[in-house]
Amino acid sequence: MSEQTHKPGTTHFGFRDVPTGDKQKLVGEVFSSVASSYDLMNDLMSLGIHRVWKRYFVATAQAKRGDRVLDLAGGTGDIALLLRDRVLRSAHEVAQGKEPGGIVLGDINGAMLRVGRDRMTDLGKVAGFEYVQLNAEALPFPDASFDLVTIAFGLRNVTDKDAALREMNRVLKVGGQARVLEFSEVKAEWFKPIYDFHSFNVLPKLGKLFANDSDSYQYLAESIRKHPPQDQLKAMMEAAGFARCDYKNLSAGICAIHTGYKV
Repeated sequence: MSEQTHKPGTTHFGFRDVPTGDKQKLVGEVFSSVASSYDLMNDLMSLGIHRVWKRYFVATAQAKRGDRVLDLAGGTGDIALLLRDRVLRSAHEVAQGKEPGGIVLGDINGAMLRVGRDRMTDLGKVAGFEYVQLNAEALPFPDASFDLVTIAFGLRNVTDKDAALREMNRVLKVGGQARVLEFSEVKAEWFKPIYDFHSFNVLPKLGKLFANDSDSYQYLAESIRKHPPQDQLKAMMEAAGFARCDYKNLSAGICAIHTGYKV
């Protein structure tokens, strides 16, 4: 079942129907709760494979030195950190008048942004980053501001996904690329019951054990099942104005990378 099948004036918060205006607050509470254990959360949800997925996601992105990148739902900065070395120019190149490149790490949740900023500071990776608290449905940037826009494991938590996709298209430069990495619909029939058991029986217990928060992990598992499957999300990207839309399943469709281009 996808985000589209709900009563008028409501949307899904996991398996619950809630008033559309309430979802942002409820999602915010989840991520404020899990911010300090976000990396652990991803390890538990993906059995650690999310690190491989993210590296592949960034390695295959259309990014080069001097590019300006917007990483939405940037969270603790995993994607931004991987992208940094691909787009940031050296001080010598900047002195020669070349575009410096850089990454705007955007998230609607202030607690998540603080974790990301503190992480970069601790790693000594301060240069090249901006941090902006924002709503993906109404981005505070002019048209054609970025060469690449990414969102990893965040689109399913956005209330109005269509609006977010249109905004991603709007802020891209012509020829720019949008990339979405998200949990998706498992394609291997034999694996579905195993995956469901892990999601609904194991994951909340792990959340309770490691983060003292089973409810947030229950929501996150449910949110995956409510997210539009691969072909539906591809159609949504096309409707938002993207061209050459395509997707690639990873790990039998546990997650997928969707790509579109600004024309």
